[in-house]
Amino acid sequence: MIDLHTHTTASDGSKTPRELVKLAKEAGLTAVAVTDHDNIDGLSEAVQAGEELGICVIPGIELSAKFERELHIVGLFIDFENEMLVQTIAGLQEFRRKRNDFTLRKLQELGFALSMEEVRKMATGNVMGRAHFARAMVKQGYVESTKEAFQKYLGNGRPAYSANQMLTPRECIALIHQSGGLAFLAHCHFLKKEGKDFTDLVDELVSYGLDGLEGFYTEYTPEKQKEYLKVCQDKGLLVSGGSDYHGVMKPDISIGSGFGGLNVPDCLLDPMRERLKYGRKEG
Repeated sequence: MIDLHTHTTASDGSKTPRELVKLAKEAGLTAVAVTDHDNIDGLSEAVQAGEELGICVIPGIELSAKFERELHIVGLFIDFENEMLVQTIAGLQEFRRKRNDFTLRKLQELGFALSMEEVRKMATGNVMGRAHFARAMVKQGYVESTKEAFQKYLGNGRPAYSANQMLTPRECIALIHQSGGLAFLAHCHFLKKEGKDFTDLVDELVSYGLDGLEGFYTEYTPEKQKEYLKVCQDKGLLVSGGSDYHGVMKPDISIGSGFGGLNVPDCLLDPMRERLKYGRKEG
């Protein structure tokens, strides 16, 4: 069993990269990908921990793209020392800071007496995001849980949500390819697209070079998982999958098993390695 979608303190997870890799090993996983939001700071530590503990650690990233809804592209097997990647990530961090300013201003307009310093205390790494705002709101007693904070204020379409992103889907995919990785559409159900609308979007992303879909994910129903796996089969796409583990940020989700029933098979890795060895689609 493997987990190809996890987060550490380098973005909005609660485990350090080393702690996360150790947890993955203890959970019996044979491989784990660290895919922090718009950030690569934890990858060196994670890879080193994997070598020491005897578990395959796949360097990754989760990039947010400009779109009508939340569209995230997960990159796997990236070279995190790639110069273009490093430079772009620096730009993304500055862009994220401006988006955080927007979120704080909106929350203050809604009557929440939060400061950026209070939110910053919720982050242990260099990246702050909505999860840290949610934790600050819980600490101040404005909401009972981070889930409530997202549902009422921070989620897509809620009053303190900013849809503004720096990179287009095409640019996200190109950046992942530039850094030697493979690009996957993450948590496909977030897009709220069904049938032909969904497959048309996939076709568009494939034209940019998308390598595959996240066919296994914590929140998928059996029907959705079957649908996404069939799209991969019909279109010759690679399949990825993961728990989206965040630690205490999403306390109901366990690494590897999600809500308890997730099982991402090891055999997904071989086709990925074959694609990397023999060629990748280019947009």
